[in-house]
Amino acid sequence: MKLVRLFLPLLCLMALAGCSSYSTSVYLRNDAVLDTALRQVEAYEYRILPKDELTIVVSTTDPASSVPFHRKIGQGKDAASTQGLDGAKLLNYLVDSEGYIDYPVLGRLYVAGLTNRECESLLRSKLQGYLSEVPNVTVRTANFKVSVLGEVGRPGTYTVADERMTIFQALAEAGDMTLFADRDDVQLLREGTDGKRHVVHLDLTEADIALSPYYYMHQNDIVYVKPKKSRVSSSTFSSNASMWISLMSLASTIASLVIVATN
Repeated sequence: MKLVRLFLPLLCLMALAGCSSYSTSVYLRNDAVLDTALRQVEAYEYRILPKDELTIVVSTTDPASSVPFHRKIGQGKDAASTQGLDGAKLLNYLVDSEGYIDYPVLGRLYVAGLTNRECESLLRSKLQGYLSEVPNVTVRTANFKVSVLGEVGRPGTYTVADERMTIFQALAEAGDMTLFADRDDVQLLREGTDGKRHVVHLDLTEADIALSPYYYMHQNDIVYVKPKKSRVSSSTFSSNASMWISLMSLASTIASLVIVATN
């Protein structure tokens, strides 16, 4: 009976700790908030930032007419010479720190802040004066990458193919968060258009994260998943386990000697 009274409080504490651990290990709690709110959220589209690299392809029914608007490796900016470059790879266009690209024939064009679709429309309108037809223009961001660090299965840097990745998709690419991850305080390091960097703290256990402006990844975002304090404590104990075992063994030996001596 005494043993039951001794261990009952301990069992209660363990049960409460288990419930608390579970509640902080799930995603998207209280999802009812999304039922009405999401209907008011505009569809996300990535906007071009300085230092982005853009792949731009111009197509026409007469391929020769669009040649001046393609710049390939080994070709000058004027795009006048194409001899020996038929199979060469297209060069990407770097958005400079002021938000401009240097495009063949058209010169400097301001594209920062535009979506890829808006950039296509801008180029299409500018090119019509040089072509006998409305060209087909495709713009893609070539160097869209995000990095995921900390308590995840596969930390690393991942390339985004379609300029649209949520924080959950980034974590999925990195093998998801481990059971030791602090899900209610995930840190996101982001660089703004002004070049300033800032850190935001995100609670991924609540469904309203889907309404956050940080729900979708931006170019060069860094996601850091912190370990829980219990994880750090257990790791520290594990690393010193041999020392603790030695100390306990020594204490036990000393206690035994003392008992023998007193008898």
